[in-house]
Amino acid sequence: MQLIDLGGEIFHKCPTLPNHPPAVITDWNTHDTFREADGVKFSIASKYMSFGEHTGSHVDAPVHFDADPNALSVDQMPLEDFYTEAVCLDLSHVELKSRVDVAELEAAEKAAGIDIRPRDTVLLYMAHYDRTFGTPAFMTDFPGLTKEAAEWLGAKGIVMFGVEAASPGRPGKDNFEVHLVCRDMGYTHMEGLTNLDKLVGKGRFRFIGFPLKIRGGTGSPIRPVAVLDEGL
Repeated sequence: MQLIDLGGEIFHKCPTLPNHPPAVITDWNTHDTFREADGVKFSIASKYMSFGEHTGSHVDAPVHFDADPNALSVDQMPLEDFYTEAVCLDLSHVELKSRVDVAELEAAEKAAGIDIRPRDTVLLYMAHYDRTFGTPAFMTDFPGLTKEAAEWLGAKGIVMFGVEAASPGRPGKDNFEVHLVCRDMGYTHMEGLTNLDKLVGKGRFRFIGFPLKIRGGTGSPIRPVAVLDEGL
C-alpha cells in the first residue's frame, strides 16, 4: 500500500481568492515563555489561525453554491462521499487559461484505459500547480472546465471531482456555470489539490479526504490522500 499526499499547505498569507478571507497564522505561545508550578517549569507552543473555509485544499459544500435552505452544509455531508474509489485524468497538456471541454475529458478517459463509474471521485491533473504555484498566475491563469464538461462528469454519477486550481472553471461565466451544474446535478468538487501527477497511469485507487466538522460550514479544508495498490 502506498499513500500519496494530495494536500497543499496552509500557511500565513497563502493564496486565497479575493472574495474569501485571507489566511493569517501567527505565534500565540512560544517556548520563550515559561510557566512554573511547584518548582516545575513548563512551556508550550501554539499558533493563532484565521482563515476562510475555502483555504488550501478544500471541498465545497452544497450550501456554498445552492441558496436552497435545505442545501447541505459541510457537517451534514455523508462521510461516505469522502472515502471513495477514484481515477485521475491526465490533462497536463492543456494550455494555461484554456477551457477544458467534453472532448478533452473523453480523450483523457480513453487514454487512461479506465471507465469513470458512479460514485467515483475524479481528479483532473492539469499541471497547473507545477507551472504556476508561487507566482501571481496561480490565482488567475488556471485551465478550467466548461459547463458542458461539468455536465459530462455529472452524467457519470460521480460524487465529486478535484482540481489543482482555486476554481473549477475559468473566472467569470464558466466558473459560475460549473458551480451551478454541481448544484443542479447533485455533486460537488474540491480545489487546491497537489501531486496529481503521481496518480497518472495508476488506474483505480482509493481516495480519502475528510472535511472538518464545521457547523453550518460552506466548505472545509481537507487532507486529501490517494491510497494505491488496494486492488480496486
